[in-house]
Order: sequence, then structure tokens, then C-alpha cells
Amino acid sequence: MPLPQESYTPWLTRVLAWVIDAVPVLLIQGIGWGLLVATRETVCVTDTSGFALGEFCGTGASTLGQSALVLAVVAVLAYVIWNLGYRQGTTGSSVGKAIMKFQVVSENTWQPIGFGRSIVRQLAHIIDGAICYIGYLFPLWDNKRQTIADKIMTTVCIPL
Repeated sequence: MPLPQESYTPWLTRVLAWVIDAVPVLLIQGIGWGLLVATRETVCVTDTSGFALGEFCGTGASTLGQSALVLAVVAVLAYVIWNLGYRQGTTGSSVGKAIMKFQVVSENTWQPIGFGRSIVRQLAHIIDGAICYIGYLFPLWDNKRQTIADKIMTTVCIPL
């Protein structure tokens, strides 16, 4: 038997948790891109051929900037796997969900879903976005406030 709709986490609370989870990703990526842009190198070449075309200058990414961007991507990937895979899978809450005081659990066991299922759930969110992001709006009218990914993975979000 499903619980009354009020027993499940409201949509706005879920959105705020997503925003909190996105902040570190945006900061790390911003630092990487900032270093890439700030350390650009300009190289000028003077044409010495018989065409006498003059001087040409080109701007490109520096090695430091490219390295910073690669490190940022690796750091973001590690954070996302830890936060949305390991942490959410073992405790039921990512950093954002813990701050907003709710967790993702299996409908069948009412326990956290584990690392593997948590990663697959994140991948299932691709389907939520595939139909003009309508899947993310499902919790607004669904009795269990589930997204399409939650329905696929048989998970629900419940307040702590």
C-alpha cells in the first residue's frame, strides 16, 4: 500500500537538493575553465615568404590551462560518483539530500538502494530529460511523487 502523498518528499525540496549537489560541480568546472581562459597563450608569426602577408597572431590554450581543465573534469567525476553513487547508495542521501533532510529508498525494502542501483538510477534520469524534461515534473502530480527514473528503479524519496 502506498503512503499518502504527503509522506513523500515534495518536488521543490528535491529541486533544492539537486541545486545543492550541483554547486560543487559548477565551482570545480568554473575553476578549470577560468584557468583555461586566463592562461591563454598568443603566438605571432611573421610571414617571410615571397607573399609578404605580414604578421599573423593566434591565441590558444596553454598546457597549464588544459591540465587544469582535465583535472577539474576528473575531480567532478570523482565527486559525482562518490556523492550520487557511493554516499547516496549507502546512506540514501547525497550531500544535497542530507541538507534537505530526505533520502532515496527502495519501495520494496525501505532501505538505501546501494552503489550500483544508485548509479543506474542517475543514468535513468536521462529518460526524465529525454521527453522535454517532463519526467522531472512527474513528482508534481504523481501519488508517490516519483520521477520516471524512480518508477523504473522502484525508488521513492522520503523525508528523514
